[in-house]
Amino acid sequence: MQNYSTTAATAIGFISIVLWGTLALLTKLTDGAIPPLQLMAMTFFLAYLGMQIRWLYRGESGFRYLKQPKKVWLVGIGGYLSYHFCYFAAMARAPAVDVSLIAYLWPLFIVLFSALLPGENLKVKHTLGAVLALTGCALIITQGGNGLSSEYAAGYLFAAACALIWSSYSVLTRLISQVSTGIVGWYCLFTAVLAAIAHFIFEQTVLPETSIQWIGIVGLALGPMGLAFFTWDYGMKRGNIQLLGVLSYSAPLISTLLLVLFTDELLTKTLLVACLLIVIGSVIAGVKFEKKAHIKT
Repeated sequence: MQNYSTTAATAIGFISIVLWGTLALLTKLTDGAIPPLQLMAMTFFLAYLGMQIRWLYRGESGFRYLKQPKKVWLVGIGGYLSYHFCYFAAMARAPAVDVSLIAYLWPLFIVLFSALLPGENLKVKHTLGAVLALTGCALIITQGGNGLSSEYAAGYLFAAACALIWSSYSVLTRLISQVSTGIVGWYCLFTAVLAAIAHFIFEQTVLPETSIQWIGIVGLALGPMGLAFFTWDYGMKRGNIQLLGVLSYSAPLISTLLLVLFTDELLTKTLLVACLLIVIGSVIAGVKFEKKAHIKT
């Protein structure tokens, strides 16, 4: 039976999923004018600054979180940097819709990989819920598209790497649950520095020109590329990892609904069916089946 603390941690982890649902809308505010590595460096650095302000408010510097084994840094910085590198590489080599579909296999992988963790059991309801939610996610992303094409094979491989990297990072986080979530602040800083170095090597710097672009950048740093990583770390370490994996499929649904509300995107029948599949999958994965006691006569 799931205790209160596990339920609370799962709810905190779900905050990340909601925030990731705002990613497309906030990115749209930047007008696509900011190079991806530069945007990554800016948002992760702002996320670090936010955590540094919190540390100072609490009367600490955050340096105590730096004393960690090498495996902690390998999991954290390796996960952040390699995931985003593969994501941008995939986007440059294949259509965005195809990349999103393949990369969004990571929630299903989380559900499956969680069976390898000590004390975790993968149940049929988790797998069934994940598959239904994945189907709904695929409907949202493809919107009745024509499928994948072999000419984008390199991009598909990078997208598949995204799914494996983020799911592996998420599950491995469980194995270092004794490490405070405060370490994520340093993950953000080091990732920002490495992204900035790559930006200056491979990209041309573009300064934001409008207040709307700055709103998008700050919004990304505070939400899907900031706070979301802290709440995800907490949820993965202390929450119901299988349920969070299935609930992650609601991120593209939230994203699409926000675009429908605030842009010229249209609400379609496909979106409604996808919504139903994701909700049903999440309910199946999260419902508790109680065994009834048999009374002997």
